[in-house]
Amino acid sequence: MNLFLVALSGICWTIVYIELIRLGFRDKTCGMPVFALALNFAWELIYSYDGLFGSRSFMAAQNAADVAWVCCDALIVATWFAYGRHLLPQRARSAFPFWSFMTFASCLAMQLAFYLHFPNKVAASQYSAFAQNAAMSIMFVIMFYTRDDLKGQSPVIAVCKCIGTLAPTILGGFLEGFNVYIVLMGAVSFAFDISYIVLVTHAFRRERSKVQLTSKVAVNGTR
Repeated sequence: MNLFLVALSGICWTIVYIELIRLGFRDKTCGMPVFALALNFAWELIYSYDGLFGSRSFMAAQNAADVAWVCCDALIVATWFAYGRHLLPQRARSAFPFWSFMTFASCLAMQLAFYLHFPNKVAASQYSAFAQNAAMSIMFVIMFYTRDDLKGQSPVIAVCKCIGTLAPTILGGFLEGFNVYIVLMGAVSFAFDISYIVLVTHAFRRERSKVQLTSKVAVNGTR
């Protein structure tokens, strides 16, 4: 069961990343909130390195997932630097390089704080990852409300992100022994993930209905 949940999380998050990359380049946007992206990228860099060259205290499946994720995330970072300027408020766009650097550097420092504070690197990865996941889930909901369109977003991303976070919550919060920190952080993530699924799914249904209505009007108009 443990290996299954690790694999399930890895598969779901890989689908999320592939969709973010595909939609990001197609729609010329970054489909992930930048602070969530920066925290995620920093986490994956640190624990990919640790799994390969550091403590090597993680399961082989987790190491493989981390390496795959950091490679995918690098492409999502590329969509931010290629298309992210227009996602900032107008008055911040001229300082896009500065604020991008500050964001990624600060998030790396925050993740290193967990990594260097905890002697047990598995604990470091868990405590940082679940705090990050809770923040990320909240950020996706905020992104939905603050952006003017659905570019870079999809129900597939929303559902797979939810499952990808829920699986390690069950594993670390219950199966490996009850951990109240993981359970509470996982609960926050799950609540906002479900909210995001509902929001995005309904929004896409409305968009589809508008397209279908427009098509019908156009067809009737040509008769």
